[in-house]
Amino acid sequence: SNFFSLHSGLVEDEKTKEMNSSLMIRRFFCFKGPATSSTTPSAFSVSRKKPLVFLGSPQVSVNVLDALFNASSSPDSIFEVAAIVTQPPSRRDRGRKVLPSPVAQYALDRGFPADLIFTPERAGEDAFLSNLRALQPELCITAAYGNILPSKFLNIPPMGTVNIHPSLLPLYRGAAPVQRALQGGAKETGVSLAFTVRALDAGPVIAREKMEVDDQIKAPELLVLLFSEGSELLIRELPSILDGSARVKAQPQDDSKATLAPKITTEESWLSFDEEAVVLHNKVRAFAGWPGTRAKMAVVDDRNGQQSIVELKIITTRVCPNIQTNEVDGITFKKDALVVPCGECTALEVLEVQLPGKKAVSAAAFWNGLRGQKLKVL
Repeated sequence: SNFFSLHSGLVEDEKTKEMNSSLMIRRFFCFKGPATSSTTPSAFSVSRKKPLVFLGSPQVSVNVLDALFNASSSPDSIFEVAAIVTQPPSRRDRGRKVLPSPVAQYALDRGFPADLIFTPERAGEDAFLSNLRALQPELCITAAYGNILPSKFLNIPPMGTVNIHPSLLPLYRGAAPVQRALQGGAKETGVSLAFTVRALDAGPVIAREKMEVDDQIKAPELLVLLFSEGSELLIRELPSILDGSARVKAQPQDDSKATLAPKITTEESWLSFDEEAVVLHNKVRAFAGWPGTRAKMAVVDDRNGQQSIVELKIITTRVCPNIQTNEVDGITFKKDALVVPCGECTALEVLEVQLPGKKAVSAAAFWNGLRGQKLKVL
């Protein structure tokens, strides 16, 4: 049985009633922070604070939950984290062990009650919604939760559901806003705090924060920065959200300016060196973490004419405007980089690569390993 998930038999009426009753009692207790020991209930005390439910799953969501925990423990806080909703456990890491989501693991480590961490397969499950109603949350907060929220979920919290979205809405609505912004070469992005509606990322915007985009930053690092900024934005705006004034001041989005950020697929990870170097560089940055970017190259031995194909994961790249090449397919090595000829007579400098099943290495280490053999673009 899953230690951190709700009881597996919730679909049975009697168990559902029993849990509802339990949750009605539990909602009068406020989470203050990490327990001092496993046997001391002093971390929880009777409270009339407004209960909110947090929904999030990956590591970047942990920043937001941490900010909520810290703010709720303040003596003058007007809210409590009443429950957490996250993705079910999944197989991760090299051992392929079934592990709780990063948010669930963090909450457990902080001493948050395991029976108040919900892990439904879908947010529209009747048993889950029944238990959510029993908590009577004033507000729900989402940050990279990863599940679609149906109307019957959105109708539960009277103050609505607010989402931290890592883009300047209405730009980059969808599953991969940071990745698509980097892929498109965006020089500026940001984070938006918006009410959730049934239409994808289309709700009124409460507040935004802009951020300049460095031309070397990768998606995982930018995600951390944006959700960290989003955490501060959320804590700053929570009083207005809870007293209803945020609903009045929130600005409707201009749908005519909306752009989409569809989910990334593994098929997109291949690089085509017919494209310009800057296009490939932006793709490498955007797809860093997952799914990564891959390229097939030919290793040619001039001594016997033999050729073998290698599949490389391209980890880190750089584009220098003053480096151009008239090479058609030959890859050279200069200073610390493999110089790969690309479309429009441009060149991509590859600084770090990874062979299948191996660790990532510098371009210099990879080049030395060729032992004089030539490398060509396919």
